[in-house]
Order: sequence, then structure tokens, then C-alpha cells
Amino acid sequence: MPEILTSVQNPRIKNLVALQQKSSLRRETGLFVVEGARETRHCIDAGYRIDSIFLCPSLLGDFSVPAGVKHFEVSPEVYEKVAYRGSTEGIIAVVESRKTNLEDIALSANPLIVVLESVEKPGNLGAVLRSADAAGADAVIICDPLTDLYNPNLIRASIGSIFTKQVVCCSSEQAISWLKKNNIKIYTAQLQDSNWYYDTDMKSATAIVMGTEATGLTGIWRQAADAHIKIPMLGALDSLNVSVSAAILLFEAVRQRNG
Repeated sequence: MPEILTSVQNPRIKNLVALQQKSSLRRETGLFVVEGARETRHCIDAGYRIDSIFLCPSLLGDFSVPAGVKHFEVSPEVYEKVAYRGSTEGIIAVVESRKTNLEDIALSANPLIVVLESVEKPGNLGAVLRSADAAGADAVIICDPLTDLYNPNLIRASIGSIFTKQVVCCSSEQAISWLKKNNIKIYTAQLQDSNWYYDTDMKSATAIVMGTEATGLTGIWRQAADAHIKIPMLGALDSLNVSVSAAILLFEAVRQRNG
């Protein structure tokens, strides 16, 4: 029988909350938190090692704890205190982090890559990962990251696509060198000196590169680009949320490749 935890003062619960809140502790321990049955399944399917699982039986749906994984039961009151969402099927997992390098990326015959430079909002990163998954992109490369890849808000916004996609953090210089070595065209999303995105050929190996909404891409990417692309802005504003832009550009590549 699993141990039953009924107090938020229990050391295991206090450590769970600390992992959710402190990126420094996640780096120090090499552990992070995944909330929800769907997200946990994606994590397990991707081969991540589960350290432990916390279950609330009264909320638990159809989920089986993998053999050999230590698990604990928590009361509804404790789960309510530690869960970000109430609709996560009563499952929170503590997972061992891992690092993927550029050379670890398995490329398809006709790669489609998303590159993000210095995008700092976890929710935006998570949403881009969802779009990358939906469009069947090979990988997402995060350059000079300003957020923790295992931030709970990022995992939640990605609904588990952080685990379904190959995700690599590296410098812009490293990413540019790797893309060129693999003969992947670099298309930078920017307003200056750009062509409409739908007039740009994305049928061959393509990397779509985006920066922050506030400052855009740095000069190193603009100089490395094979083409600069832009999305028509017909209103008073001059930019879209980066996750919306990513979805538009990714599915233009999908349209061209399947049209």
C-alpha cells in the first residue's frame, strides 16, 4: 500500500511545492514537476525517468502507475493546495530532467525546424511547442533561453508537447552552425527587408526563426538568414504574439508541402 500524505507540512509535499516554484532547486536536483494524466503519459512515452508520483484517489481517472515507480496518495485537501489546476485527474509526477544536444536531433528527410531566440514567457514557449507538434515539426531550438525549460507554466501551456517534440537549448551561434551544416534554410520572421511569408518557398528543409515581440531578432540571425519573411499586419499594431506567428508560419510550410 502506498504511503498516504494528509498534511501540506509533510516534507515530501513541501519539496514538491518547492520544485514547482524554484528554478534553482530544479537545476540543483535535476528534477521537475509534471501535472496531469495526459502530460505524465507523454512524459513516460518519451522515455523520461519518473522519480515519484502523487495521486489523489478521489480525482483519479484511468491511469496506471508504471511498475517500480514509487508513489504516494494525497488527500483532496493536499492536492488542492499543490495542484496548479483542479482538472488534472489527480496526478502529479516528479521527473528527472535531461539535456538534448543539437547532434542528438533526429531529422526527417525534409526537416521543419522552429527556432526561438530569447523568448522569455513560459506560456508563449508552451504554445509554440503545441503548434510545432500539430504541424509535425522535427524539433524546436531555443536559443539563449530566458526561461527554465521545465517551468510548470511552460509544461502546462504545452499540454505535454514539451515531451512529444525534440527540444534543444543552445546559443544562436551554435544553432546557426548546425542549421547550415545540415543544409536547412534559415527564414527569419522580421519586418525589415522582408517578403510575404506565403511568397517564400518552404517546401525544402526549413527553419523558421522568431525573436521576442519587443525587440525581434538580433543581428546575428538577420545576417545568417537565407530570407526574411513577414506576416501582413492590416490593423494599427505591427506585431503578433510569437505563438500566433509561429502557428501561421508553420502551417504555411505544411500547406506548401501538402498542397
